Amino acid sequence: MCDRLGPNSQLREEEKMGDTVEEDNYREDPPNPNLESETGTLIINDTSFNNNIQSELFKAIEVVERDSFAIAQSFTSLFASLRLALSHSTATSLHHIQCFTDATGHLQESVLDAANKGNRYINSCLKLNEEMKSVDNLASQLKILRRHVDYLDSAVNKLLHVS
Repeated sequence: MCDRLGPNSQLREEEKMGDTVEEDNYREDPPNPNLESETGTLIINDTSFNNNIQSELFKAIEVVERDSFAIAQSFTSLFASLRLALSHSTATSLHHIQCFTDATGHLQESVLDAANKGNRYINSCLKLNEEMKSVDNLASQLKILRRHVDYLDSAVNKLLHVS
């Protein structure tokens, strides 16, 4: 069995148990000059891979920035439109309130005028009613006077026809 292990060697359970395994597979491999060049290529490829990843990330960030800027402009435009619509709505509402106030004021004036005219009419009717009471008394007196005049006329006619 092998007590010391190198970086590229392996110790298997079979060796511990005493089984025979080919020694070539479990010895330290000598450094391979091609491996270093492959490793160097891998490092170069790793750097170019990192550069590609970085450029892809930068492109993705640029796309996100453009989209974010477009979204921000859309929101700015939307809020400007909403502010304008709210301003128009507020102005329209203010105009409607002013019109409503004016109409209410005119209506109130008209109602007060009509109420005053109505009160004058009612007072005139009450006065007329009071005057009509005295006219009724006068009418009954006129009826009595007419009867007396008719009686006198018939008496004069009788006297004139008899003579």
